[in-house]
Amino acid sequence: MAKTVVKIDVESPGNACDLLAEKSGLSKSRIKDVMNKGAVWLKGKRGGMKRLRRATTRLRKGSHIELYYDKDILSCTPPAAKCLEDRIAYSVWHKPAGLMSQGTKYGDHCSLLRQAELFFNPPREAFLVHRLDREVSGVMLIAHTARAAAELSALFLRNLIVKKYRAEVLGIIGETGERSTIELPLDGKAAVTEYRVLSSDPGKNTSAVEIIIKTGRLHQIRRHFDMIGYPVIGDPKYGQGNKNAEGMKLTAVSLEFLCPIDRKRVCFSLPG
Repeated sequence: MAKTVVKIDVESPGNACDLLAEKSGLSKSRIKDVMNKGAVWLKGKRGGMKRLRRATTRLRKGSHIELYYDKDILSCTPPAAKCLEDRIAYSVWHKPAGLMSQGTKYGDHCSLLRQAELFFNPPREAFLVHRLDREVSGVMLIAHTARAAAELSALFLRNLIVKKYRAEVLGIIGETGERSTIELPLDGKAAVTEYRVLSSDPGKNTSAVEIIIKTGRLHQIRRHFDMIGYPVIGDPKYGQGNKNAEGMKLTAVSLEFLCPIDRKRVCFSLPG
């Protein structure tokens, strides 16, 4: 994977597209595509970097601009997310496996956050309040106001959102209906994962489980089930003997919480 980073301190006012084409050697049409896909960054007035998408933007002397070019990433066609419900201040989405929650310096066209920005007419601001791993499908919330973003983020931070998942794991983990709890620290912090056995398939040596996580540690479900010897099927990072050509068998099926906007209990689930 060839990655190219072009950093420019602008010496004289000029058009962003023209300057980037000159300094990078890429065609102007290619630069426009790169900018549209979120791989060009401009230092703002307060010193922070933000994505620059308008090719015709006039750059001031002393501006700092960066281009992050990765042909493989830019050529990707992302799977489409589905908007399950519009709550105005926030929206509820079904993120498919293979779609990132948010972009990177090398672009954001393969992210749910960007799809949510472009979905509504007129366009709305989109704020990320939680994440799902790229390989995981399921329910996600996207905020559309700063207030909603702050309040929803606080609910996730305080573990006031009931997050329910379903997974297929390697091995016969227990009898159907059996409940258990995994309480193994992750990264030096307490981590609690509750699960219920939904079914088992001795022929495939797999079990289906319903999961509720009480904490939100990095890769918590994947790490916890690997630690007790029942890794998630298709997990590309954790476990042995659990690889699967169909992808990772882990889905976020529902989110339940007290809505901070209308103060009512809500539950958003995948259809079916």
